[in-house]
Amino acid sequence: MAKDKLIGVDLGGTTIKFAILTDAGEIQQKWSIKTNTFDEGSHIVPDIIESINHHLDLYQLDPERIIGIGMGTPGTVNRETGTVTGAFNLNWKTEQPVKANIETGTGFKLTLDNDANAAALGEAWKGAGNNDDEVSFITLGTGVGGGLVSNGQLIHGTAGAGGEVGHVVVEPNGYLCTCGNHGCLEQYASATGVVRLAQDSAEEYVGSSKLKQMISDGDEVTSKIVFDLAKDGDFLANEVVNKVAYYLGYATAAISNILNPSAIIIGGGVAAAGEFLRARIEKEWTKFAFPTVRVSTRVKLAELGNDAGVIGAASLARV
Repeated sequence: MAKDKLIGVDLGGTTIKFAILTDAGEIQQKWSIKTNTFDEGSHIVPDIIESINHHLDLYQLDPERIIGIGMGTPGTVNRETGTVTGAFNLNWKTEQPVKANIETGTGFKLTLDNDANAAALGEAWKGAGNNDDEVSFITLGTGVGGGLVSNGQLIHGTAGAGGEVGHVVVEPNGYLCTCGNHGCLEQYASATGVVRLAQDSAEEYVGSSKLKQMISDGDEVTSKIVFDLAKDGDFLANEVVNKVAYYLGYATAAISNILNPSAIIIGGGVAAAGEFLRARIEKEWTKFAFPTVRVSTRVKLAELGNDAGVIGAASLARV
């Protein structure tokens, strides 16, 4: 019997997404379960095993057809040992032997990588990257992550820290980052970073602005609200979006100048602002991009949405 199915798992702090795909990357079935982080996250791996086994029975899919499982996870992944450390949003306080446990529980080979890397592979393979071998991906969410694909392979670096685009320094001596450095992109372009920029900008702004009024009144302000107000013409909100675009343009140009990808793809929750944000990033990117890069690399929006993680994870199992 031909092996022609892939299983992709996208492990997140709130939800675990699963998909069964063809070996060409077409999703045939997908489902999700809640991430149970209680008891130091000890339920997560057993839940993944049970859910995969249950759904293979449910869909009456012969295990002989499964090529393997690919999984994207938060934290630092040791790809040789198949262990995960530092996944604090999963409540994993110690090193987790994820690969060994899932392989034992399912009988399938598991390939593991960081969740942002998996999303990058998904966009490169079936999304805005158009299956090109040179694609850079940046995801803007609660933090800023990314994945860099060169020669068709993810760049991992010597210690697995390759592709930490959220920690490109864009403002020397700027905001303190959770990593301990100052001025990292994550502190300016993540959802929380956008709000922080808005609050600091509102303090200095003396004109009339709904955004300033909301901040002054102590109303809840989110990155979505900032972008929505900017689209409605609020001057202060537009100034904040311009700052975010500047930092993103600077960082993505630095990446582009080093790697010269066919596309630098922007995804994640903040990128839901769409063309409104992308066009402003590209305007700033153009100022900093090397001339050859300026005409050969494109600044694009991600196309796969929430499916990027499971598709990219599944692609890990192809090798």
